[in-house]
Amino acid sequence: MFKKIYVAATSQHVGKTTCTLGLTAAIQQAGVDVGYCKPVGQKFVDLGDLQVDKDALLFSKVMKFDLDRELHSPVILGKGATSAYIKDPKAFDHRERVKEATRRLSKQHEVVVYEGTGHPGVGSVVELSNAEVAKIANAGVVMIVEGGIGSTIDELNMTTALFREKKVPIIGVIVNKVRPDKLEKVREYVGKKLKDWKLPLLGVIPYDKSLSNPIMETINRAVGGYAISNIDMLDNRVEEFVAGSLVENDESKIDGEKNMLLVVSKKRLPKAIQKIRAITEEKQLENSPLSGIIITGDGKHEFNIDTDPLCGEYIRNNKIPVVSTALDTLGSMVKINRIEVKINTRTPWKAARAIELIKNHVDLDYILKGGRWSWRRQLLG
Repeated sequence: MFKKIYVAATSQHVGKTTCTLGLTAAIQQAGVDVGYCKPVGQKFVDLGDLQVDKDALLFSKVMKFDLDRELHSPVILGKGATSAYIKDPKAFDHRERVKEATRRLSKQHEVVVYEGTGHPGVGSVVELSNAEVAKIANAGVVMIVEGGIGSTIDELNMTTALFREKKVPIIGVIVNKVRPDKLEKVREYVGKKLKDWKLPLLGVIPYDKSLSNPIMETINRAVGGYAISNIDMLDNRVEEFVAGSLVENDESKIDGEKNMLLVVSKKRLPKAIQKIRAITEEKQLENSPLSGIIITGDGKHEFNIDTDPLCGEYIRNNKIPVVSTALDTLGSMVKINRIEVKINTRTPWKAARAIELIKNHVDLDYILKGGRWSWRRQLLG
């Protein structure tokens, strides 16, 4: 099998962390002792006596290992790190940290999966581009690219160039976020081009909307709001959005099968809640269809749900988290639609879904059996 796998991506937001998580967990579930490392991180979480990349924290929760920054998150390029490095490169031991982490992880595990950062060139400023780190780790690369045909092939040709320059082997390509109705077409045409390049197509993964669904806490941050009720329910997921004006005019917008977010001005809130209650009773829904409410303020934050007793009772009885924002309804919807959702420790259902997608759509046998091409022998134990 491939002993060292480096998961890279053609750009941000193509699903690198999701695919890395799915691959790592699937390999682990196959009975293999697998380790994880985010060699170069950009965003960290502060755990008091420990600062680690946010993705390393996620993987430690899902895979159930104790976090060690030196092993799992050796280099973090926080604010000011790049300018400081350019000013005095000799003051930093980034490269040695990565080398030591890869050395120790290789001794501890049968397989080590390394997660890249951003596009392949990220980290170049400190001499640790994705290609350079993969070379240090002596790892083969699984490249993640977003679905399409022409644009996908162009992206792959450009972004694999850096790995080719460093003579880092490419294990194969995973095409992610493909429209379900385009799966076979993408598989055929991208697969044909990759065959010409002598690169395996490891899988074509359909776009899954559930992985793009935010939780209320993410929405709260996006609209610059603050929680005024049921704060402990901010992990509620949101699948659909509905404006208060639409609730009053179109009851078909209310779906008991969806986790819905109501975005409504404080003036419209009582009528919207009254209408939702009526629809809930008419459709005989067991629970409220609302997973959250944003009360827009037209420039003001102040709002008290007890202003209207019926609203307050409904919100409390159904444990609906309520966020107040100074934005108006349109401004709130714009902010929400611009959210770039990331998988994290507060979205365990996304981790489970990521693993399922990898198992169903990626050729894990190829990875576990180490492929077939002779140039890969350097990667095999």
